[in-house]
Amino acid sequence: MSRKIKILLGVGVYFAVIIAIGLIFGSDGKNESFQPQNEFKLEPWVHIKIAGIDLSINKAVLYLVLASAATVATMVWISRRMADKPNRVQTAVELAYDLTRNNITGGNLDRTMAIKWFPFLATLFFWIWFSNIIGYLPLPTNTEHPVDILGVEVPAFALYAATANISIPLVLTLVVWFSYHYEGVRHKGFFPYLKSWLPSGIEDMPFAFKAFVFVIECISHFVRLISLSVRLFANILAGHLLLLFMGGGLAVLLGLAALGALTFPMAFVFFVFEVGLVATLQAFIFSTLSAIYIGGAVAESH
Repeated sequence: MSRKIKILLGVGVYFAVIIAIGLIFGSDGKNESFQPQNEFKLEPWVHIKIAGIDLSINKAVLYLVLASAATVATMVWISRRMADKPNRVQTAVELAYDLTRNNITGGNLDRTMAIKWFPFLATLFFWIWFSNIIGYLPLPTNTEHPVDILGVEVPAFALYAATANISIPLVLTLVVWFSYHYEGVRHKGFFPYLKSWLPSGIEDMPFAFKAFVFVIECISHFVRLISLSVRLFANILAGHLLLLFMGGGLAVLLGLAALGALTFPMAFVFFVFEVGLVATLQAFIFSTLSAIYIGGAVAESH
């Protein structure tokens, strides 16, 4: 039997199983009680309110702590166990170190600025990467649907990412935004820094035109707050929504068991794609753009 026939036979059996499931279980109709958005709802685990500010501990805080602990622990562990003949773990970390040092930092900043800002940019990359990766690991964080184990209610396993909450990417973006403006003002002075926003070659242009260009530049700097934060947030959120629906959420929502068998292989493909590419790519893009903004703030010309 040729490989082509085997593949066709396997596909035929797969669809036959799906049809059989559909005929046996049929349709239960739309499930009104299932609310997919609740997967991203933050229920307080420990209520803390100080001066009217809600500082309650929830699963987002847990994921922040896990990402921070993983970043610190990995760097400390590797720094204390560097060897002339590295093992696989050290080799992988050295490749990531080279990526942050030479590509992200060195490729966008001069030597002096690269030395100064490398710790910040490297930490930014590794923290976002760990946060994204941990977000694809099933953890017992679903307190809405607990599981009863020997009379004890234990939270069900679920996927969640701190970077899928817009507040986290926005805070990171604000740190980057104020950092590169601070560096630009410190390097050039306040008014020369603002003057550097205008592209070279328009010194002889009318004042009205220069004012118009300056306003456009101001808008572009504020738009960076949206573009940098939303890019990270939207990509991670979209990935988790795809996994939720393809992994069975859509079948539960529509009450079609056969649909779950059809979409589950797609969920596996999306999972590999998200873990293998998107998690790293989004960390790389965020930290690279941060380096570009810092480098642009101290550049002599626009």
